[in-house]
Amino acid sequence: MKLKSKLFFVCLFYILSLSASSQQADSLLRFIESHKSNSSLFLRVNDSVKSSLNPDKLLPLASTMKILVAIEFAKQASHNVIDINQKVSLSDLDKYYLPDTDGGAHSSWINYEKETGKISNDSVSMLDVAKGMMMFSSNANTEFLMDLLGLENINRNYDLMGVKNYTPIYYLASSVCIYKAPKNTSEKKFLKQLNSLSQQQYIDATKLIHQQLKLNPSFKKTVDLSHLSVDAQRMWTERLPASTTRGYARIMSILNNRLIYSERTYEILSKLIETLMQNPNNKKWLIHAGKKGGSTLSLLSEATYATLQNGDKVELAFILDNLKPGEMRQLQQWLNLFEYKILTDPAFRNQLSAIN
Repeated sequence: MKLKSKLFFVCLFYILSLSASSQQADSLLRFIESHKSNSSLFLRVNDSVKSSLNPDKLLPLASTMKILVAIEFAKQASHNVIDINQKVSLSDLDKYYLPDTDGGAHSSWINYEKETGKISNDSVSMLDVAKGMMMFSSNANTEFLMDLLGLENINRNYDLMGVKNYTPIYYLASSVCIYKAPKNTSEKKFLKQLNSLSQQQYIDATKLIHQQLKLNPSFKKTVDLSHLSVDAQRMWTERLPASTTRGYARIMSILNNRLIYSERTYEILSKLIETLMQNPNNKKWLIHAGKKGGSTLSLLSEATYATLQNGDKVELAFILDNLKPGEMRQLQQWLNLFEYKILTDPAFRNQLSAIN
């Protein structure tokens, strides 16, 4: 990856460790305690709110919003609108791929498909495309699926699930191209002009770029995003699709309790969002669990749900915004143990309650 300041959505897929130290979890908790104004967290355990920090603050989601794309994918597949076994050409997916915008996620996914023997005649199944979106956080796969499913259909799930506060989901990778200032143009002036765009003007601009990517093979060659400035990346982050941790904890609760959607929808959705259950060790203490996270240079987001073998039901959503350079890597190292401790340690949950 050429971009020194990472501009991408990190796939935070993990296998929970039962033996790791809790020090990392405590470190992330202390970070939130000392950065309350830029943090939002909502934790529910057995239908009781355990922690609520800035739960209604509208904040960017990064790749966490791909949960909504996955839900719509499972819905349409369960109603036979799309066929999860249909083959998709890798060349069709490549139309949506923009170098230097995903931290190598798309390439990693393709390598995984090769290693597991899932590529046949340069094609993969529709289900594997969706898995690439969730497990590896491929933005190319995401934009392909957005086209297939329809943005309006995807966004409609917010209202269906009773999420009140959100901004519309749109084409994420395509939006990065907006921030490449024209030659001989002051970036400061250019970013000021972008900042003045209304939300609808901004979304319309992303749609135009998206169409160029899809229909004009030479377009991406004209866009070099490898040296996008930190200021541009931060502004791009703040205009990403947004919602609240209360809203995403609600979504997690619906998925955890298998509400609203059909049994067949959850059967398909679990293949996308509950991949950590493929580890036999996790089945010893979890009935089911799912998650999706995302990050940019200055933001870390996460949404998780789990039903434990002891009967506990846990739903968590948090967003850390306005991060300084260098903080992201440390936070990502702490993240897995932080979530694990929330799921398994009631005393740690009580510590979270104290930061309200």
